[in-house]
Amino acid sequence: MSTPTDRVLDIEEIFGLAAALVRGFRPAPDPAIDKAARLVEAISTDPSVLRVSQLAAIADMSARQLQRMFAEYVGIGPKWVIRRARIQGAAARAATEPQEWSALAAELGYAGQAHFTRDFTASIGTSPAQYASSARCWNDFRPTRHG
Repeated sequence: MSTPTDRVLDIEEIFGLAAALVRGFRPAPDPAIDKAARLVEAISTDPSVLRVSQLAAIADMSARQLQRMFAEYVGIGPKWVIRRARIQGAAARAATEPQEWSALAAELGYAGQAHFTRDFTASIGTSPAQYASSARCWNDFRPTRHG
Protein backbone atom coordinates (compact mmCIF):
# COMPACT_ATOMS: atom_id res chain seq x y z
CA MET A 1 0.00 0.00 0.00
CA SER A 2 1.20 3.45 -0.73
CA THR A 3 0.96 6.38 1.60
CA PRO A 4 0.14 9.97 0.64
CA THR A 5 3.88 10.91 0.92
CA ASP A 6 5.03 8.22 -1.52
CA ARG A 7 5.47 9.45 -5.05
CA VAL A 8 6.90 8.03 -8.21
CA LEU A 9 10.06 9.65 -9.49
CA ASP A 10 10.33 10.40 -13.16
CA ILE A 11 13.34 9.24 -15.18
CA GLU A 12 15.06 12.64 -15.10
CA GLU A 13 14.90 12.73 -11.30
CA ILE A 14 16.29 9.20 -11.11
CA PHE A 15 19.22 10.08 -13.39
CA GLY A 16 19.82 13.29 -11.43
CA LEU A 17 19.98 11.40 -8.14
CA ALA A 18 22.23 8.73 -9.65
CA ALA A 19 24.59 11.36 -11.10
CA ALA A 20 24.79 13.14 -7.74
CA LEU A 21 25.59 9.86 -6.05
CA VAL A 22 28.35 9.02 -8.54
CA ARG A 23 29.87 12.53 -8.38
CA GLY A 24 29.98 12.29 -4.61
CA PHE A 25 31.80 8.96 -4.66
CA ARG A 26 35.56 9.39 -4.49
CA PRO A 27 37.44 6.20 -3.76
CA ALA A 28 40.48 6.54 -1.56
CA PRO A 29 43.68 6.78 -3.58
CA ASP A 30 45.55 3.51 -3.77
CA PRO A 31 49.28 4.08 -3.14
CA ALA A 32 50.06 0.69 -4.68
CA ILE A 33 49.16 2.10 -8.11
CA ASP A 34 51.87 4.75 -7.84
CA LYS A 35 54.36 2.24 -6.44
CA ALA A 36 53.72 -0.17 -9.33
CA ALA A 37 54.18 2.66 -11.84
CA ARG A 38 57.45 3.72 -10.18
CA LEU A 39 58.73 0.13 -10.33
CA VAL A 40 57.90 -0.20 -14.03
CA GLU A 41 59.71 3.11 -14.58
CA ALA A 42 62.71 1.79 -12.60
CA ILE A 43 62.86 -1.25 -14.87
CA SER A 44 62.77 0.98 -17.94
CA THR A 45 65.43 3.42 -16.77
CA ASP A 46 67.85 1.21 -14.81
CA PRO A 47 69.45 -1.42 -17.04
CA SER A 48 71.12 -3.00 -14.01
CA VAL A 49 67.74 -4.41 -12.87
CA LEU A 50 67.91 -7.88 -14.38
CA ARG A 51 66.13 -10.06 -11.82
CA VAL A 52 62.87 -10.03 -9.90
CA SER A 53 64.86 -10.34 -6.67
CA GLN A 54 66.69 -7.09 -7.47
CA LEU A 55 63.42 -5.30 -8.12
CA ALA A 56 61.93 -6.76 -4.94
CA ALA A 57 64.88 -5.34 -2.97
CA ILE A 58 64.34 -1.91 -4.56
CA ALA A 59 60.63 -2.13 -3.67
CA ASP A 60 61.38 -3.42 -0.17
CA MET A 61 59.01 -6.34 -0.78
CA SER A 62 59.29 -10.08 -1.11
CA ALA A 63 59.40 -11.45 -4.64
CA ARG A 64 55.96 -12.99 -4.12
CA GLN A 65 54.46 -9.67 -2.94
CA LEU A 66 55.98 -8.00 -6.00
CA GLN A 67 54.50 -10.66 -8.29
CA ARG A 68 51.05 -10.18 -6.75
CA MET A 69 51.30 -6.40 -7.09
CA PHE A 70 52.30 -6.66 -10.75
CA ALA A 71 49.53 -9.15 -11.46
CA GLU A 72 46.94 -6.80 -9.96
CA TYR A 73 48.18 -3.39 -11.12
CA VAL A 74 50.29 -4.04 -14.22
CA GLY A 75 48.57 -7.12 -15.59
CA ILE A 76 51.76 -9.09 -16.22
CA GLY A 77 54.58 -10.34 -14.04
CA PRO A 78 57.73 -8.38 -13.21
CA LYS A 79 59.93 -10.98 -14.90
CA TRP A 80 58.14 -10.39 -18.18
CA VAL A 81 58.46 -6.60 -17.85
CA ILE A 82 62.17 -6.87 -17.06
CA ARG A 83 62.81 -9.24 -19.95
CA ARG A 84 60.85 -7.10 -22.39
CA ALA A 85 62.68 -3.92 -21.37
CA ARG A 86 66.08 -5.59 -21.76
CA ILE A 87 65.22 -7.05 -25.18
CA GLN A 88 63.96 -3.65 -26.38
CA GLY A 89 67.17 -2.04 -25.14
CA ALA A 90 69.23 -4.70 -26.91
CA ALA A 91 67.28 -4.10 -30.14
CA ALA A 92 67.91 -0.36 -29.91
CA ARG A 93 71.62 -0.93 -29.41
CA ALA A 94 71.80 -3.52 -32.18
CA ALA A 95 70.23 -1.06 -34.60
CA THR A 96 72.91 1.56 -34.06
CA GLU A 97 76.15 -0.24 -33.24
CA PRO A 98 77.78 -3.61 -33.92
CA GLN A 99 77.36 -6.06 -31.06
CA GLU A 100 79.20 -9.05 -29.67
CA TRP A 101 76.09 -11.13 -28.97
CA SER A 102 77.58 -13.36 -26.28
CA ALA A 103 78.86 -10.33 -24.35
CA LEU A 104 75.50 -8.60 -24.69
CA ALA A 105 73.72 -11.75 -23.49
CA ALA A 106 75.95 -11.88 -20.41
CA GLU A 107 75.45 -8.16 -19.76
CA LEU A 108 71.67 -8.69 -19.83
CA GLY A 109 71.90 -11.54 -17.33
CA TYR A 110 71.39 -14.45 -19.70
CA ALA A 111 73.18 -17.71 -18.99
CA GLY A 112 74.14 -18.02 -22.65
CA GLN A 113 73.82 -16.52 -26.08
CA ALA A 114 71.35 -19.19 -27.21
CA HIS A 115 68.86 -18.27 -24.47
CA PHE A 116 69.21 -14.57 -25.33
CA THR A 117 68.73 -15.30 -29.04
CA ARG A 118 65.55 -17.32 -28.32
CA ASP A 119 64.08 -14.52 -26.20
CA PHE A 120 65.08 -11.85 -28.70
CA THR A 121 63.62 -13.79 -31.62
CA ALA A 122 60.39 -14.49 -29.73
CA SER A 123 59.99 -10.80 -28.83
CA ILE A 124 61.21 -9.05 -31.96
CA GLY A 125 60.39 -11.68 -34.59
CA THR A 126 63.87 -12.16 -36.00
CA SER A 127 67.29 -13.11 -34.69
CA PRO A 128 69.52 -10.40 -33.22
CA ALA A 129 71.99 -10.58 -36.10
CA GLN A 130 69.24 -10.38 -38.75
CA TYR A 131 67.59 -7.51 -36.89
CA ALA A 132 70.87 -5.60 -36.59
CA SER A 133 71.68 -6.13 -40.24
CA SER A 134 68.28 -4.95 -41.47
CA ALA A 135 68.19 -2.01 -39.03
CA ARG A 136 71.63 -0.79 -40.10
CA CYS A 137 70.68 -1.23 -43.74
CA TRP A 138 67.53 0.82 -43.14
CA ASN A 139 69.56 3.50 -41.35
CA ASP A 140 71.99 3.66 -44.32
CA PHE A 141 69.19 4.18 -46.84
CA ARG A 142 66.82 6.32 -44.80
CA PRO A 143 66.29 9.69 -46.48
CA THR A 144 67.81 12.61 -44.65
CA ARG A 145 66.18 15.98 -44.23
CA HIS A 146 67.85 19.04 -45.59
CA GLY A 147 66.70 22.26 -44.24
